[in-house]
Amino acid sequence: MSKRAATSFVNSVWSSFHIRSGLEPTLLSTLKLKNVEPGKVNFELLIEKMHTNRLGILHGGTIASMVDLGGSLAVASKGLFSTGVSTDLNVTYLSSGGKVGHVIRGEATCDKFGKTLAYTTVLFRNEDDQLVARGSHTKYVKIAFTEPGNILEELSPELNNDTSRRATGL
Repeated sequence: MSKRAATSFVNSVWSSFHIRSGLEPTLLSTLKLKNVEPGKVNFELLIEKMHTNRLGILHGGTIASMVDLGGSLAVASKGLFSTGVSTDLNVTYLSSGGKVGHVIRGEATCDKFGKTLAYTTVLFRNEDDQLVARGSHTKYVKIAFTEPGNILEELSPELNNDTSRRATGL
């Protein structure tokens, strides 16, 4: 998939989150996609009060939600409109992500994409470009291959060949 096609496709998936989901459009309303290419999505979040804990710093739950969303969008950048369901999500917090008015940047990468599972990593950096958190997110994607909004022809050749074999009974 070209960078342009990946950008357009991921933007349409992000729009569907705004329309169909309750959490992401509420909690992550200030999240902006900055760069998209096949297998990688860069985004940033302007931190507002609702993103912070009682200490006034970015809440770990906000970061965990961005690991979930970022991993899903990294999977989408490979051609899946329905990005599957989470089977595992982990976050390691290294330092404060910032305060109200600061921006935190995320880079989500689809590390491995198979017929059943997709594995993603999300790294978070503060305004000083310091690594503040890292997350991993595993998605069960087997059922997502039936979504009519997918761009299956854009998926890796191994997946296309396997899908073709299943469709023809080989």
